[in-house]
Amino acid sequence: MSYSDDELREYFERPENRRRRDGDEPGRGGRGAGAGRDDEMRPRTPVGRYWLQRFSDPRKAAAASVISWLAIVLLAGTLGLGGYFLSLLDEIPPTREIENPEFQLATVAYTADGEELQRYAYQNRSWATYEEISPHVINALWATEDHRFYEHWGIDMQGLFIAVPVSILKGDPRGASTITQQLARNLYNTRIGRRVTVSRKLKEMVTAVQLERRYTKEEIMEMYLNTVDFGYPAFGIESAARMYFGKQPRELTLLESATLVGMLQGTSLYHPVNNPENAQRRRNVVLSQMERRGVVEPGTATELADVPVETSFRSEAITSSIAPYFAEHVRRELEAWAERSGYDIYEDGLIVYTTIDSRLQKMAVEAVDSVATCLQAVADYEWSDEGDDELVWSLNMCDYLEFDDASWSERYRQNPTLIRNIQVDTERYQAMRRRGMERSEIFKLLDENEAYMDSLKAAKHRLEAGFVAMDPQTGYVKAWVGGREITRDWYDHVAIAKRQPGSTFKPFVYTAAIDNGWSPYYQLPDDSVKYVDPITEVEWNPTNFTEISGRMMTLREALSHSVNTVTARLILEVGPPQVAFYAKRMGIDTPLTEVPALALGTSDVTLLDMTQAYSTFANGGLRYEPTVISRIEDRQGNVLFEANTPPREALSEVTAYTMTDMLRAVIRQGSGIRIVAGEYQLGDYDLAGKTGTTQDAADTWFMMIHPDLVMGAWMGFNDPRFRFRTDYWGQGARTALHVVGTFFRNAAAEDSLFVTKASRFPAPSVYGAPENLFAPTGLDSLGVVPDSLAPPGESERRRRVSW
Repeated sequence: MSYSDDELREYFERPENRRRRDGDEPGRGGRGAGAGRDDEMRPRTPVGRYWLQRFSDPRKAAAASVISWLAIVLLAGTLGLGGYFLSLLDEIPPTREIENPEFQLATVAYTADGEELQRYAYQNRSWATYEEISPHVINALWATEDHRFYEHWGIDMQGLFIAVPVSILKGDPRGASTITQQLARNLYNTRIGRRVTVSRKLKEMVTAVQLERRYTKEEIMEMYLNTVDFGYPAFGIESAARMYFGKQPRELTLLESATLVGMLQGTSLYHPVNNPENAQRRRNVVLSQMERRGVVEPGTATELADVPVETSFRSEAITSSIAPYFAEHVRRELEAWAERSGYDIYEDGLIVYTTIDSRLQKMAVEAVDSVATCLQAVADYEWSDEGDDELVWSLNMCDYLEFDDASWSERYRQNPTLIRNIQVDTERYQAMRRRGMERSEIFKLLDENEAYMDSLKAAKHRLEAGFVAMDPQTGYVKAWVGGREITRDWYDHVAIAKRQPGSTFKPFVYTAAIDNGWSPYYQLPDDSVKYVDPITEVEWNPTNFTEISGRMMTLREALSHSVNTVTARLILEVGPPQVAFYAKRMGIDTPLTEVPALALGTSDVTLLDMTQAYSTFANGGLRYEPTVISRIEDRQGNVLFEANTPPREALSEVTAYTMTDMLRAVIRQGSGIRIVAGEYQLGDYDLAGKTGTTQDAADTWFMMIHPDLVMGAWMGFNDPRFRFRTDYWGQGARTALHVVGTFFRNAAAEDSLFVTKASRFPAPSVYGAPENLFAPTGLDSLGVVPDSLAPPGESERRRRVSW
C-alpha cells in the first residue's frame, strides 16, 4: 500500500516519531514492542521515503535501473576517455612547441637591383603578417572552411555533433575540422600525422584547444595562411599569390582570393593553371559561401560566376629563374657557406643579395638567344645536302634561318663510324653491355628506336653557348648565361665546362714576356716553327690560320692578328712553366699542361676563369675573385655575411697597362675589328679584347674588356666531334664575338647606366702623363714610345727565362 504526502507529513510531525532512539522505534524489523505490518512498510528516512514513493511502481523502478546503468556507462566512458587522453600526451605537441612553433621558411635570393632571383626550400614559404594579407582572403577562408571560427574555442561542437553521425554512417571520420584543427595538423604533422583515424582527430582537438588558449584569432589565421599547401611548390599565401598571380598577398582581388581558398579542397583538382574550369566552379562555391555569410553584397556570386579564372603563373622552379645557371651556382656557394656557418638554406629563411643585375642579365640572354639561333641554322645548313653544293651561302648568319634541314647527313657521310661512336658513349648502350648483350645486337636495337636516335642526334647537333660579364673593379658578376636552355642542358658552360681556349690564351704568353723584360716592339719572324720535345720526341709544327708571311713581326702586331708562329716562338723563349705561372696568378685555376703547345690554348679552362684573368688587365693588375653573393641576412635582418675580399696584385701596373694596350690593337685593327668598324660601331668606347678558335673549330671564343665591364663568350658543341664545317663560320670572330658585341651595344644604349664612353683603363704614372691622356687608340697615338717599351737593338737582346 502507499501513503499520501499529507499522511506522511502528519506521521512524522508526531512528537513521539521525531527523535526516537534506535531500538525504540516501532516498525524496525521487530525491535519495538508495538511493531506491525504498517510500521514495517513506512520509510525510515526522508530519502528512503522519496524513493519508496517514486518507485513503488514497477515501471518507475525499471526506468531507475536503466538510468543507473547509463550513469555507470557514462562514468566509465569518461574515465576511459580521460585515460586515453592521458595516453596521447606523448603524441601531442608539448607546451614549448605550441608556444614556439617552428616554420620552414625559404631562403630568397635577390638580384643587385632588387628583383627576386630564386628561392631555395623544401617548402617554398615566405611569411606574410596578418596585415599584409588581403581581407578578401581572410573572409573567403572563414566563410568557406569554418564559418563559426570567431565563436568557437578550437572545436566546433555544433559542427561536431552533426558530423559524428554522418561519419559513422559513411565510415569516414573526417569533417568538422576547424581552421585551428587544420593549423594543428599543418604545424605538427609529424606528431599528429596525416592518416584519417579517430586518434588523429582527437590529437587535433587537444592541440587546437591549446593553440586557442595561447594565440588570438588573428594570429591563428595568420599562421594557418602561412602554413597551408597551395600546390607544389607554393606553401603559404605569399608564395601562392606570387606564383599564381604575380603579386603580393595584400594585392589579391576578390576573385583571386576565392580561387586560392578554393584550392584548399584539392590543390590538383582545382589548380587554376592545370584545371581552370574546375577552379572556376570551386571559386564560385567560395563566392556563394561568402555571400551567404554576408561578407560580400547579395548577388555578387551570380554576377561573377561566368568570369573565367585568369592567372599570371610563374613557376618557382630554378629552370624559370631569370638566370637559372647563375642561381644554381649561387645555391652551391650557399650550401658551402651554410655548412661552415651552421645554417640550413632550405629551412632558415635567409635573405641573400647577389651581384647579378637583372637588366644586364636580360640583355645577355637576348644576345645569346639571337646569335645562337642564327648560328644553329648556319651549322645545320653547312652539314645538310644543300650545304654540300654551296658551303658559304650568305655572309649574314640570320639568312640561313630559311633552311630547315637539320639532319647533318653530310657529317655522317664523311665520318661513317661517328654514329656508332656516339651510341657507344650513351648510358643505354653501356647498360646493355653490362647485361651481356652483343654489340651488334645493341646497335640493331638502337637503330630501330627512331625516337631515341632522333633525340640523341638532336642533342649532339645542338649549338651551345656561354656568356659572363663582371665588374673588374670589384669582381662582382653582373650577367651569367650558362647555356641556351637549362631544361635541355643543365651543363653550365660558364663555371663547369672546361674547353680549350685557343688564341684567347695567347695574352698570357705575352704577359709573361712583357713582365720579364720583352717589349711589345720586340720582333720575331712569322715563319715555320718546328719543335721536338727532348724527352718524348713529339714533334710540334704550329701553323697560322692564314698564310705565313715570312717577315719579321713585332709582338704587338702578332698578338693583334693572332699569329700562331710568332706566339710559338715566344713561348719557346719565355718558357711554358713561366706562362703557366702567370696564367694561374691571374685567375686560371684549372690544371695547365706545361708544354709549348700551351701557347695556342690546348689546356682546358673555364669561361669564368678566363673572364677573371682578363679582368686583371682591365683593373691595373689587381685580381678580384669572381663574387656572386654580396650579403646574407637572417630573417630578422641581421647580417651574417658580407663580401669584402680584397684584391691581390697579380701584375704590375706597367705590365697590365702594356698588355691592355696591345689588346686594344686587336679591336682597332686585328681580328676583333667588327666591334668598332662593323655592325656594332663601338669605337667611342675604350675597348680591348681577343678572339679565339681551336683546331677544327670545336671551340670559338671572344673576350672583351672595358674599364666598367669585362665580358667573355664561348660557342661550340658539347661533343667536340661536332663543329662548324667551314673556316669562315668556325671562328670566334664570327660566332662568340657577336654575342659580346650585341650585349655591349645594348648595355651602352642605356644612357651610361652600365658603361660610359669617358671610362679609360688606368695608366701607370711611369708613362709621365695623366691616365686620361691615353686615348683608346693605344700608345702609338701619343706620337712617342716610352723608353721602357722601346724595341731592343740587335745588341740589346732580351734575357731568356730558363725552363
